[in-house]
Amino acid sequence: MTATVAVGLWLARRDGQGLGLPFPPFVGRWDPHATLWAFAAAALLALTVWAAPRLLAIPSLAFAVAVYVVTLALRLALGATSDGTAGWSRVFDPEGFEGPNEYLLALAALRYGPGFFLDRFAELVPALPVHAAGHPPGLLLVMDAFGITTPGRLAAVCVAGGALIAPLAYSLGRQLLDDRCARLAALLTATAPSVLLFGATSADALYAVLGLLAAWPLASRRLPARIAGALLLAAASLFAWSLLAVGAWAALLAWRRTGLKDGLALGLLCAVVLLAVHAAFAALTGFDPIGTLRATQQVYRFGIASERPYWFWLPGSPAAFLLMLGLPIAWLSLRALAAGDDAAVAIVAVIAIAAVTGLTKAEVERIWLFLAPLVCLAAASALEERRLRPVLALLAAQALAWELVWNTVW
Repeated sequence: MTATVAVGLWLARRDGQGLGLPFPPFVGRWDPHATLWAFAAAALLALTVWAAPRLLAIPSLAFAVAVYVVTLALRLALGATSDGTAGWSRVFDPEGFEGPNEYLLALAALRYGPGFFLDRFAELVPALPVHAAGHPPGLLLVMDAFGITTPGRLAAVCVAGGALIAPLAYSLGRQLLDDRCARLAALLTATAPSVLLFGATSADALYAVLGLLAAWPLASRRLPARIAGALLLAAASLFAWSLLAVGAWAALLAWRRTGLKDGLALGLLCAVVLLAVHAAFAALTGFDPIGTLRATQQVYRFGIASERPYWFWLPGSPAAFLLMLGLPIAWLSLRALAAGDDAAVAIVAVIAIAAVTGLTKAEVERIWLFLAPLVCLAAASALEERRLRPVLALLAAQALAWELVWNTVW
C-alpha cells in the first residue's frame, strides 16, 4: 500500500492528472483550513477515546444508543471543522462545486410523477447527474415522496440515518462474534476516519446502513432470517447496485463457517429472491433493471473512469479504502486475515473481487463505505481490549488531521 501511494503521487506530480485524480490513490486535494469547530471535534474525539472502555460494560441497549450518539456527534463536529455548519450540506448545493453531480437536480426527472419516472428510468439515465445516473432510482423516489428537496434536508437524512451504521455493526457483530468483540467492532466503526469524513455528507452513508440491514439477517444460520435478509438485499439493490456485494460476503462467510454447500445455498437464495423482486417490481412499475444497468455502464465508461488506468487502480482502490478506513483497522484486519479469521477472509475476498472487476476505480473511500463495518468486524477479532484506547486515539488523530489538511469534497 505504501508503494501504491508513492507511485501514485509521483506519477501525478510528473503527469498532472494522468491517473484520474490530482493525488492518487486518494480522492480530494491538499487544502489546510480550520474553524473553531476544530476544538469541539478534538474534544469530542478525546472524550470518546477516554470513555470507550467504560462503554464495554454498560447494558446492550444503552451501548447501541451510546455508539449512535457518539457517531452522530463526531460526524457533525468533524463535518464543521473546515467550513463551519455550512459544511454539513454544502456538497449538496446545486450551485456548489459538487452539487451539479448530486441528487437534488435529478428530482426534476420526477416532474411527471413516479410512474413515468420508473417506466422511463433507463432512458433518463444519460441525462441525470452522475451520482443519480450511477444508482438505481430508490433514493430519488424516497426524496420525492418525503419532500427532501433542499441541501439541508438531504444532509439531515444522511447524517441522522447514516449514524445508524455503528449500532447496526454491533448487532451484526453479535451474530458473528461474542458481545465483547461486537462492541469493539462498533467502536471501530464509529471512529473510523472514512466513516466519519464521508458519512456526514454523502448518500453512501445511507447505502451503508441499508447494506448492514441486509447483512444482519443474512449472517444468521436460520432459514427464515436468511430469507428476510435476501428480501432486504433485493430492496437495497434498488438504491445501490454495489450493495449486492453484501450477498457475496454473506455467501463467502457461510462457506467458511459451515461449508461449501451452505455457501452455495445462501448465494442461490439471494440470487433467486433478487430476480423475483426485480421481476415483480418491473411488472408493477415498468422499471427496466437490465436496461438501467446497461445505461449506467455506458455513463461510467465514457465518464471520468475512462481516464483511470486499470493497472494502477487494481491495487490503488483497495489501498485507498483500507488506509482511509484507518491505519490501525487496516493492520488489524490483515492480521485477522493472516490468522484465517472467517469474517476477514470473506471481506478481503469481496474487496479483491471488486478491485479485479474494475467496476469502481478510485473514490472508493466513499463508494465502498458499506464495506467498512465488515472490515471493522474482522479487525475486532484481532484487537486486544487493553489496546482499545491507543487504537481509537490513532483513529481519532488520523480523522482530525485529514479533515484539517485535506479537502475530500464530501
